[in-house]
Amino acid sequence: MKQAEANNLDAAALAAHYAEDLLLGTVRDVHGAIAGRIHGLNDKLNGGGPTVSHRVHDGIARCVYGGLSLGLKAGARGLTQVGRTGVGGRLEDTPHGRFLTSAVNGLIGDRLTEQAHPFAFDMGVRVGHHDVVLDEAGVAAAFPDAGERVVVFVHGLCENEAFWNREARPRQDDRPAAATSYGERLRTEDGWTPVFVRVNTGLPVAENGVAMAALLDRLVECWPTDVRRLALVGHSMGGLILRAACAVTTDRDTPWTDLVTDVVCLGTPHLGAPLERVVDRGVAALGRLPESAPFGRILEYRSVGILDLRHGLARDVQNLPRARYRLVAATLSSSPRSVSAGSLGDMLVPYASALGRPRRGPEMFPGAETLHIRGGHFDLLNHDDVYAAIKGWLRDRTDPPTRDEAPV
Repeated sequence: MKQAEANNLDAAALAAHYAEDLLLGTVRDVHGAIAGRIHGLNDKLNGGGPTVSHRVHDGIARCVYGGLSLGLKAGARGLTQVGRTGVGGRLEDTPHGRFLTSAVNGLIGDRLTEQAHPFAFDMGVRVGHHDVVLDEAGVAAAFPDAGERVVVFVHGLCENEAFWNREARPRQDDRPAAATSYGERLRTEDGWTPVFVRVNTGLPVAENGVAMAALLDRLVECWPTDVRRLALVGHSMGGLILRAACAVTTDRDTPWTDLVTDVVCLGTPHLGAPLERVVDRGVAALGRLPESAPFGRILEYRSVGILDLRHGLARDVQNLPRARYRLVAATLSSSPRSVSAGSLGDMLVPYASALGRPRRGPEMFPGAETLHIRGGHFDLLNHDDVYAAIKGWLRDRTDPPTRDEAPV
């Protein structure tokens, strides 16, 4: 897998490029729309043709905006060329740089990938902020204590693997909260081997699902020991990607999906996220007037990955028949009963969407075990109550399911 090699100058160049394309372009187009409306009225009052003041204004505007545009484009090219000489520290070397890289890829990662931009990165298993080479030697070196029970963690939109290490939400009973990730606690307390995956969340969910299926297939093939159990934990969009991966067919006699015993989704928008639908309506509303349409163009730059959150994963995507699905939802209120079906729930994902319970039609995960916590969307990344539930769920089954076992 290719590791992002973007440096600080690449970040500055990318900022200059989008400052020219979006910010300057938006100001220019709004200015032009407003000026056009005013001068149009003045032209009509003075015979219909463009007046001298109209022509002078347009000429000055073209010179000013053209000069600024050329300056920003030249600056972006210059920064890119200097960056290729090795000047400027790699973004991957600092937490803030890794955060910036993941956030930018979540917003426009599909465009960056098409352009083969240094900011773009491929999906990869991560250890020590580096991609693991998925061959037998690389996996053995990265996981010297590899066990037969593997739990895979996949983050959400604009996040990276470090988000699982965020400070834990304090307990309600004054007991100290653990600051280590779910994976590290499962390793220490239950002997699971955690695997953290970094994803370019700006790419389509279906495309990431295919890549995830290939990655897990390769990981299991190269694992130093025989994998007996495989558990999948996804936060937000990560849950959609894992479900999409589980639906990818393979011609292997023993596919990796046969090893999956548990799929845990934390705040996953199975039915979609209302915020994306609101943005989509906002774009349409802004486009009705020439003075506001340029602002809608900024919103239209969001990635396909973000667009996929509008409706979630298609309801005809099949669940693994022999895996147990566990669903965790957060709400800002103390009780989910007080949360209306159309509310934001944890501020980003509604309660009903996180549990896959549409207003009409059957539940997406009949019989699944669920957990409700009071908190926000990102509290789900490290919360003692969530960890206790995951730990209990993974202890609930010690052997892989048989092929004759009925779906749960």
